[in-house]
Amino acid sequence: MGTETVRAQATDEVTERRREQRGWYFYDWACSVYSTSVLTVFLGPYLTAVAKHAADADGFVHPLGIPVRAGSFFAYAVSASVILSIFVMPMAGAAADRTGRKKPLLALCAYLGAAATTGMFFLDGDRYLLGGLLLIVANASVAVSMVLYNSYLPQIAPPEERDAVSSRGWAFGYAAGSLMLVVNLVLYSAHDSFGVSESTAVRICLASAGIWWGAFTLVPLKRLRDRPTAAAGQAPGHGWRQLAATVRDMRGKPLTLAFLLAYLVYNDGIQTVISQASVYGSEELGLSQSTLIVAVLLVQVLAVGGALGMGRLARTYGAKRTILGSLVAWTVTLGAGYFLPAGAPVWFFVLAAGIGLVLGGSQALSRSLFSHLVPSGKEAEYFSAYEMSDRGMSWLGPLLFGLTYQLTGSYRDAIISLVAFFVIGFVLLARVPVRQAVHDAGNPVPDRI
Repeated sequence: MGTETVRAQATDEVTERRREQRGWYFYDWACSVYSTSVLTVFLGPYLTAVAKHAADADGFVHPLGIPVRAGSFFAYAVSASVILSIFVMPMAGAAADRTGRKKPLLALCAYLGAAATTGMFFLDGDRYLLGGLLLIVANASVAVSMVLYNSYLPQIAPPEERDAVSSRGWAFGYAAGSLMLVVNLVLYSAHDSFGVSESTAVRICLASAGIWWGAFTLVPLKRLRDRPTAAAGQAPGHGWRQLAATVRDMRGKPLTLAFLLAYLVYNDGIQTVISQASVYGSEELGLSQSTLIVAVLLVQVLAVGGALGMGRLARTYGAKRTILGSLVAWTVTLGAGYFLPAGAPVWFFVLAAGIGLVLGGSQALSRSLFSHLVPSGKEAEYFSAYEMSDRGMSWLGPLLFGLTYQLTGSYRDAIISLVAFFVIGFVLLARVPVRQAVHDAGNPVPDRI
């Protein structure tokens, strides 16, 4: 084979890899509007208001006959969605590895979640149970879809590109969230001009996120390609049994497990801040929905630069040190949030800016760092365990947040309780020798990690 032929083949491979990477970015673009517009901005305050409308004289609703303070219902529904995803994610990851067919599973999860999100248009009056059900379906669907999405990363990017590719994916997601929030802000702020009520405007914003999610999922489904795996043809396990098999396999790589434990803890704090910040702003600080939209828009815009900037820092200082620095910033920012004065949008915007600068980078670098710890051929199975740490085990934070509010009646106490996740996560991550962990997984060790 001649030199020119080899060079042409290498060029074609790079071109195909870049095309596939660009398609991969678009799933972040597609599903991030759910996380931003639905989970972070609109659904928390709106579902809380619907639950309060359905509450009894003491402020409690009674799903399945269980007395629940209306202000805690949203947090409990988030926890329930995460618990459901625990049962589904291991099966999805194992099925993807054993069949090599990730795209059909990704499509199923994406469109189930998009349909549930679009159905939130019908959430009005006192239909808090409908809202809880749709939230559980949509949140579990996005969690399972992210198992499959993340498992493509080691296949579409060589080790030296993963920090940058992962960071660009997060940046795409935050850019999409920013664009959708601008549209949401215009509709919500000028709903009278559009001839719709405030409630209808919120429901349109919720449903539009589902339509966006479904439409842009077509791009990655067209560009990503499935690959045969070494595990193809093996009999799949089920639920907890499959998770147990994955964990047993990981026991041969204790440093990978150590990283997952650290990530489980500090990411639980991140996910809870994302899902509960709007409730804190509206219920404790008395801020308007428009103020919350602008604050989250600020987070999205700064998170684009933050994700890319922390990706550059990782090239100089390594992903682990950069993540540790972000956890310090999270702790300081969250502690400051406890002291925010009510009715002061400016200080809430300052807090939002602090969150935005570290949010995207801490998540993107965690994903790329874990990709180095995954044995070849077991990407989806290991990323199902990762996603359980990312979303599947992130029920502890919302549960603690909801319980703290139920017991104290104070959202300030609820928000400050989350500091523990960042402090403990920092300590656990600092103890992981990541270079040795990469070596033990059978992967080449990057110069900086």
